[in-house]
Amino acid sequence: MKHLRIVTSFLMLSLFLLLSACSSQTPQQPSAAAPAPEKKEAKEITLATTTSTQDSGLLDYLLPIFEQQSAIKVKVVAVGTGQAIKLGEDGNADVLLVHARKSEDEFVAKGFGINAYDVMYNQFYIVGPADDPAGVKQVQTAKEAFGKIAEKKVTFISRGDDSGTDKKEKSIWTEAKIKPDNSWYLSSGQGMGETLQMTDEKKAYTLTDEATFLSRKLNLAVVMQGDKSLLNPYGIIQVKSSTKQEEGMKLIEFFTGAEGQKLIGQFGQKDYGKGLFVPNAKKR
Repeated sequence: MKHLRIVTSFLMLSLFLLLSACSSQTPQQPSAAAPAPEKKEAKEITLATTTSTQDSGLLDYLLPIFEQQSAIKVKVVAVGTGQAIKLGEDGNADVLLVHARKSEDEFVAKGFGINAYDVMYNQFYIVGPADDPAGVKQVQTAKEAFGKIAEKKVTFISRGDDSGTDKKEKSIWTEAKIKPDNSWYLSSGQGMGETLQMTDEKKAYTLTDEATFLSRKLNLAVVMQGDKSLLNPYGIIQVKSSTKQEEGMKLIEFFTGAEGQKLIGQFGQKDYGKGLFVPNAKKR
């Protein structure tokens, strides 16, 4: 019996050593890593727009609401309307929000734009020193006002940047049959906010959109408003070459839909006692 126990113990020890050796020689296979979650590319579109929608604060008011609802980020490029339209023609924007109806219609007619809508309007003001040295308040129309400024040779600051405001200003000079004299006619080459600041500093006159003017604290006074030629309509247009048609259309639907139109109408009422833009969405 004693001999049998010794043999059995020896066999068990040998088996244990054999199993240990096999275990040490077999490489451990790494556990398969869990597949990384697929990252969804963030959606982003480019909105080329005029400086007035940016300078007035309208986009800072509207776009966070749209981005939260849609999960689409909007990159804003705020330039003059002429530059914004050029960005669309070159395929460097997905949606345009601008205010030069003739240029907008040409953009669509040339095949660069689709889904064009009226979205809102306000008015242009002629602003200048409170004492009105040119006597603009004595006349009834914008072309007569420009005539007074030219007659008295009071400094006038033009944006000179091919923006919607610049196009409107140039059309009024043409209507008045006046070619401004460089001795009193200066070009800022900048956006509306900077042009207003320059006008204020020089105690000059300029043409401005209503929203940007009201959102600035200046010593300038409104010397002409209400003339039908000073109507300032805005349009929103989808760029035909955009690769983000669905996302771009969602932005247009937001601006022209019931919620967006309500928000546009409310913008400015708390701070200025009136809305800075009047909603009027309509497909063209």
